[in-house]
Amino acid sequence: MGYAEVNGLRLWYEVHGSGRPLVLLHGGYGTTGMFDPILPALTTRRRVIAVDLQGHGRTADIDRPLRYESMADDVAALLRNLNVAEADLLGYSLGGGVALRAAIGHPGLVRRLVLVSTPFRRRGWYPEVLAAMAAQDERAGERMRGTPAHERYARIAPRPEDWPRLWAKTGELLRREYDWSAEVAAGTVPTLLVYADADSIPVTHMAEFFGLLGGGHRDAGGDGADRPVSRLAVLPGLTHHDIVASPALPAVVLPFLTHQVRAPQ
Repeated sequence: MGYAEVNGLRLWYEVHGSGRPLVLLHGGYGTTGMFDPILPALTTRRRVIAVDLQGHGRTADIDRPLRYESMADDVAALLRNLNVAEADLLGYSLGGGVALRAAIGHPGLVRRLVLVSTPFRRRGWYPEVLAAMAAQDERAGERMRGTPAHERYARIAPRPEDWPRLWAKTGELLRREYDWSAEVAAGTVPTLLVYADADSIPVTHMAEFFGLLGGGHRDAGGDGADRPVSRLAVLPGLTHHDIVASPALPAVVLPFLTHQVRAPQ
């Protein structure tokens, strides 16, 4: 574990286990530690590369706005620095947006993609979630002092005083409109969508996302020959906030990463 110099950023990363590389990208205000509960299951079959994104955890912020695209470029640059020609990516929430943009912008680097609780357009969140995102700013960050997320940040961040700045820059990112439907539909990277059944994203959006990936348009047939390359999993009894720590997550992720892809006939 340590730092890589990429795109003017000192990007913190950790490597665990051995095997085909799997990159983990955390959610907003999180760190690599967000994946600690499922790390043992993932490292039984994978060389896990976990990253602290710009301004998060051990990666100090720089004079650059937070953008899904630039953070995806950081991940791609890290993989090249590590001489990783191809990797699987798993991103959760904010990190899912980064992972998706990495697959769109750097498709040759991404073998398979796992998106956990991730929409393909900003309006894919419930209205009340969008309202909460719109209210994120420095004052909201000050109100969050003393929470577990802040205490973790204060312990490991190179500049703990940047906590309000992270909230301001994240809020600015989350207020920006985006719709990646055309790029998703044109993509070729096999993708697993994973959601909680009580997620912050409506089931209708999950189905629409799966449809853009070629799923849900027809019966797979008795032999499964018309099964789509991509897959959809909705995990019961979970929410947007606890899905990433659930043992149900690696239970659906690992089979997807290891099964042989067969294009529909």
